[in-house]
Amino acid sequence: MSSEVHSGQVLGAQQATAVVAVHDGDGHAHHHHQSFITKYIFSQDHKIISRQFLITGMIWAMIGGFFSVIFRLQLGFPDKSFPFLETIFGHWAAGGHISPELYYQLVTMHGTIMIFFVLTAGLSGTFSNFLIPLQLGARDMASPFLNMLSYWFFFIASVIMISSLFIQTGPSEAGWTAYPPLSALREASEGSKTGMDLWLISMAVFVVSQLLAGLNYISTILNMRTKGMSMTRMPLTIWALFFTAVLGVLSFPVLLSGFILLLFDRNLGTSFYLSDIYIAGHALPNQGGSPILYEHLFWFLGHPEVYIVMLPGMGITSDMLATHSRKPIFGYLAMVGSLFAIASLSFLVWAHHMFVSGMNPFLGAFFVLFTLLIAVPSSVKVFNWIATIWKGNIQYTVPALFSIGFVSIFISGGLTGIWLGNSALDLHLHDTYFVIAHFHLVMGIAAFFGMFAGLYHWFPKMFGRYMNNTLGYIHFWVTFIGAYLMFWPMHYEGLAGMPRRYYEYSADALAIYHRFQGLNEFISVVAILVFAVQLMFVFNFFYSIFKGRPVKDPNPWKANTLEWTTPIHVGHGNWPGEIPEVHRWPYDYSKNGIDFIPQTVPVSPAEEETFVEPVKTPQ
Repeated sequence: MSSEVHSGQVLGAQQATAVVAVHDGDGHAHHHHQSFITKYIFSQDHKIISRQFLITGMIWAMIGGFFSVIFRLQLGFPDKSFPFLETIFGHWAAGGHISPELYYQLVTMHGTIMIFFVLTAGLSGTFSNFLIPLQLGARDMASPFLNMLSYWFFFIASVIMISSLFIQTGPSEAGWTAYPPLSALREASEGSKTGMDLWLISMAVFVVSQLLAGLNYISTILNMRTKGMSMTRMPLTIWALFFTAVLGVLSFPVLLSGFILLLFDRNLGTSFYLSDIYIAGHALPNQGGSPILYEHLFWFLGHPEVYIVMLPGMGITSDMLATHSRKPIFGYLAMVGSLFAIASLSFLVWAHHMFVSGMNPFLGAFFVLFTLLIAVPSSVKVFNWIATIWKGNIQYTVPALFSIGFVSIFISGGLTGIWLGNSALDLHLHDTYFVIAHFHLVMGIAAFFGMFAGLYHWFPKMFGRYMNNTLGYIHFWVTFIGAYLMFWPMHYEGLAGMPRRYYEYSADALAIYHRFQGLNEFISVVAILVFAVQLMFVFNFFYSIFKGRPVKDPNPWKANTLEWTTPIHVGHGNWPGEIPEVHRWPYDYSKNGIDFIPQTVPVSPAEEETFVEPVKTPQ
């Protein structure tokens, strides 16, 4: 087949844009007036709901990031006074020093916000809503109404959680894991009073939001693909979002049950998690409960949660590396299989968080085995990412840099997981700064890098404008270098046994850790700089929505997937005419002398002889 014919087909696919209108499944236009409230507030358009998740998640990220800066000030400069803290927190930071109670509340809220409200709802809610219909060729989600409800349950959960910051006794200070008996007894601390109830209610509502969203994502992927879009022609981002939704639907109900039982123990006098508790020398009547039960219920969600956070970034990175290195993805079926293996094994490793809970060593060996086994599919993905960009025509765009940064940090953070997965080593490393370094690199920084890569890449499709490239490059390099400067030194603190969650290390018993005070100061300064750069990103984001350079090419990245066949400003219904038919997989880059061939371009008779895709789909 000649390159001229292919070029004509590609150009034709790119130019298939028309007037935006709302359409039914047959492609018939329906124009109707929408008020501001129905269009932007209680919208049932998946693209608007995606923006709602994104902007709400960004607000939460700024709050959670700010909290981390505040408690890093305490860790880096425990003897210094910061008067502005008293202005913000009042009696909780009298004299410019945050109180121990406030410190633990900030740590708790930081973890809860970042893991659940940003990297679960913000990440999956944004990209699942935006990409699933667009990349699969659907007018909208399977149930737009339930999709709207999923956001508003998330919003209600956010309101309840943020309200706990303004009550007299303050928010929860039981850690983001909320282990009993600290979380089960109101007498345990100030944060164990009303703030803990609000935390539990907020998280219960949050779980409802995630279940509604997950069921919608799964239904849409399985039932609403356009003609020709077989499962093996889906982009890897969609595969990743599919497995993420499955993980959430299967594991979040277990967490919900754990929270409900904890609410019962706190308010109805039950004893699911309490037994043989003494307060001021007086025995409580609770008998027969076990806090270890809560740990099992929590971590049965807690470890799949790691991959609920990580899988979207893995899928986005796969698509970014292929698109921006102008090469087909290496080992498509192996990538899908590794996603399936990671999702399956993530349900079999939860108790590696509980090696120090008195677990039988024989049972611990089982979890060690599966913990190390899950490294195999992760290694497959890393190998395939590297093979994808190997000898590729890499275009060092901002999305490409964040994707490469994702791979780098995922490798660095993942290797330390081998240490923590070993039950013998974990006895020493558990609850030290080694754990903080490991999970912040893997499910913190790496997940954020996947999110940033996706935002910079799909921003033109979301808003019809470009983000500022110069600010994007500054954002990447400062965040990438700062991530290693913040968290790599913590491995050495952890190897020395330095415990995490401590307000200060001034006690004589902790004098051995005074040697790390200079290092803690350094980490705190870097954390402040990295947070400042995130504020610059937020400015770039919102400024570019209104003042960014307008998009003139409907396919600015020269990508193959279906979302780039829609008009620059996409209306409700996505395509103004017929939904495009798919003829090939999404990774035909640099083929037969052609830079890219969209999925909508038919396979010609001349190309048929050499046509290759992961699983041959009948034409």
